[in-house]
This record gives sequence, C-alpha cells and structure tokens, in this order.
Amino acid sequence: MDVIPARQRLLPLGAAAVTVVLWACAFVSIRSAGDTYSPGALALGRLLAGSLVLGAICLVRREGWPPRTAWRGIGLSGLLWFGVYMVVLNWGEQQVDAGTAALVVNVGPLLIALLGTRLLGDPMPPRLLAGMAVSFAGAVTVGLSMSSGGGSSVLGVLLCLLAAVGYAFGVVAQKPALGRASALQVTTFGCLVGAMVCLPFTGQLVHEAAHAPASATLNMLYLGVFPTALAFTTWAYALARTTASRMGATTYAVPALVVLMSWLALGEVPGVLTLAGGVLCLAGVAVSRSRARSARPAGATAEEPRPERVR
Repeated sequence: MDVIPARQRLLPLGAAAVTVVLWACAFVSIRSAGDTYSPGALALGRLLAGSLVLGAICLVRREGWPPRTAWRGIGLSGLLWFGVYMVVLNWGEQQVDAGTAALVVNVGPLLIALLGTRLLGDPMPPRLLAGMAVSFAGAVTVGLSMSSGGGSSVLGVLLCLLAAVGYAFGVVAQKPALGRASALQVTTFGCLVGAMVCLPFTGQLVHEAAHAPASATLNMLYLGVFPTALAFTTWAYALARTTASRMGATTYAVPALVVLMSWLALGEVPGVLTLAGGVLCLAGVAVSRSRARSARPAGATAEEPRPERVR
C-alpha cells in the first residue's frame, strides 16, 4: 500500500488554511474601503493590483502562457469569479448588513457541491454531506446573530445570491483548467480576465482614487496583493489536489474566523449565539475534511500484505 508523504498531505492543507484566513481578513477591508470606493472601482483596483503582483511572479518564474486547453476554464472563472463575483459582492455588502451578506453568500459551497457532482463527477461521501450541513447551520446561526434586524434590501439579497452563484460556477470552471496549467498560471490569467471585465469602471476608479483617503487606497491594494494574488493562488494549488466540493466546504471556516478577528482586532465581543455558530462552522469543516477508515476483512492485520494484482 502506497503511503502519501507527509509533505504532499500537509502542503495542500496549509495552502487552504492560508486562503481561508486571508479571505476572512478581506471582509474587514472590503467594508472599510467600500465606504470610499464604489463597487466596480474597488473590484478593478483590487484586480489590477493582484494582476501586477501575479504577472511579476510569472515573469520571474518564467511560467509562460497556459496551454490552449486550459483557456476555457480560465476565461470562465475569470469572468464569473474574479469579475462578476467581486463587483456584485462589493455592491451587495453596501445594501445589506454583514450578517445577511454572510448568510446568503454561504449558499456558494452548497452550489459547488451540487455542480461538482453533476459536472465534474465529484464523489459525495456521507461525511462531506454531514459536514456541509453542520457548517451551513453554523453559517446561518452566525448570520442571524449578526443581522441588524432591520429590513434587508431585496436588491442586496439578490446581489449576494448572484455573488454566490458566480463563485460556485467559477470554482467548478477553474477545476478542469488546473489539470492542464499550473495554479499560478490559472490564477494570474483569471485575474487578468477579471480586470478586463471591470475596465468599464476605470473612470470611477481614477476619480475616486484622486479624492480617497490613504487608508482606503491601502485597503484596496491590500485586497489585491494578499486576499487576491496570494490567497487565490494558494486556493488553486489546494483545489488542484482535491475535489471542488471538499474545497468549497473548507470555506465554511471563514465566518468563524471573521467572528474571532472582529473580537480580537475590533473589540466586538460576540454573543453566545454567534460563538455557537462559529463552533458549528469549524466542526462541520472538520467533519467534511475527515476521511472514513478503510474497513479490513475480519482477521486481517495492519502488517498483512496485499496480494499482487495479476498482470
């Protein structure tokens, strides 16, 4: 029986953890920069900053252009995830409170699981289903506990739902491309496609940047360098080594981390319901990432060798 080296098992987990932490941090920056920058301008500035960083790394590493067979997935993920998702999420977060936005956007991992099973043939083991159910219940709990209680904008809810759909289809489109191109290539050119989609907002970006405080512009640049350039690359690296459904379930750790970061960095003490929801999110991720032990025939031992296959 082949044993997977520890390095090969731990690196994708580490990459997924980096992604989740940086995406959780991004929510704070989006809310802050969104007070100054309009949704399209913020998305364009973020994507341009990410494209510059990723392009420089590609030149240093001499990655070159992705093969033609990868361009369909890169183009679709760039359009739907880097482009549409970022604009409508920024817009949606200006229309509804953070709790409602988190609740609606967290439909995304469920859509990824359904689309991954249907379009990619991803397996749907019981542990993954159970873990996603627990995490979604936790996300709903966090969302309800953080909701302001006022009537949410119907437009805002629809925008957050559109963001979830764009996210899900973007991930499913990206997965096949990672079998033909490197994680860095897929991320870099997907980011460039997203930036091209957002070019109509160039005038807004130039005008708003001229009047924006330095803190808002730094937040926008931070979003481009870390939650975009770095986190999307580590995401692609991990996604290339597991299923879309399992990676989607991992992002349910984001609401729990947002609660923790708000507590530590902003002094926003979470209520009991919020803490309980965060714990459920993390517990569900743990269940969905676990694997069932292989059953052994009665009387078999760990040292018993497997019979060789007849060639």
